[in-house]
Amino acid sequence: MADAKVIPFDDDRSRGSAVTRPPRRRGAGSRRKKAEPAPVREIGEVGEVQPLPTRAAGQDDVLVTGEEQGPGDGGGGGLERRIAGGLSFLRRRLTGDYEVDDFGYDEELTDQVLMSLLRPVYEKYFRVEVKGVENIPAEGGALIVANHSGTLPLDGLMMQVAVHDHHPAGRHLRLLAADLVFVLPVVNELARKLGHTLACAEDAERLLGQGELVGVMPEGFKGIGKPFGERYKLQRFGRGGFVSTALRQGAPIIPCSIVGAEEIYPMIGNAKTLARVLGFPYFPLTPTFPWLGPLGAIPLPTKWTIQFGEPIPTDGFPPEAAEDPMLMFNLTDQVREQIQHTLYKLLVQRRSVFF
Repeated sequence: MADAKVIPFDDDRSRGSAVTRPPRRRGAGSRRKKAEPAPVREIGEVGEVQPLPTRAAGQDDVLVTGEEQGPGDGGGGGLERRIAGGLSFLRRRLTGDYEVDDFGYDEELTDQVLMSLLRPVYEKYFRVEVKGVENIPAEGGALIVANHSGTLPLDGLMMQVAVHDHHPAGRHLRLLAADLVFVLPVVNELARKLGHTLACAEDAERLLGQGELVGVMPEGFKGIGKPFGERYKLQRFGRGGFVSTALRQGAPIIPCSIVGAEEIYPMIGNAKTLARVLGFPYFPLTPTFPWLGPLGAIPLPTKWTIQFGEPIPTDGFPPEAAEDPMLMFNLTDQVREQIQHTLYKLLVQRRSVFF
């Protein structure tokens, strides 16, 4: 695989990257079929009136036919509704009767399939505890800035589930990712479907301007690939590109601290030569990988905590503030220090890595 060029978040040259966004599109064969005409009834013949199907509150993938499940139906009605909802979902996917946005985000697939696959890992395996989710605004653009760790970027996915499942408004988090994600087969398509996009200022500004909730991890590969001995020590946050983007859009910056991800793959070495051959930024060596083969790739079941801090407003600054390097440095340092302080606080409160 060719070496992947890592594009800095605040580098405007990334707009000319070979990795481009797919145009706005609908699923293949997305034109809706015309409804079949209703059968003609004889005068005086009365057909059975059926209630219109409605979607149950809190159940995106279950259609309700207007009758609640009775106490004595043994759950059969709920099963039938789930089967009907699943068949309806499958029909829409096969006929292309669904939409994706300009970035390739497929909201229906994310809600009904991808989140359902990530949720057991989030709830049962890492047992994530979420704090401060009320600091995320109910609407409008906002930028969540988090620490990055764990050898593989599972922390971003768990943060996405945390926002989706715990925020009162059920908001969707759109993550900014390095271009390596978008050159890997399968991973590229799944990332687009989940709403991820290239970590560049252009895409970030566009999403914030549309009122989206955007997530960024400024440490990049420096954070996710750092040795185990440097765990929970934040790396450099770049040149403050995320602050400049937030200032241009007047979007609040929400610091986010994640504890637990550092220990899932304790990185005790880096096979740099092999990484260079494969085109990766690093090739991790852990106590289990690659010595145990595929089993060594299973992350350790650590206990996670994700805490969202108080928002840092940016709408009070003048438009030219986005070009002030001193202001960007100060805000970047403020965000970084707040995340680091919260990490230390959570580590002191933690009883054990696994409990």
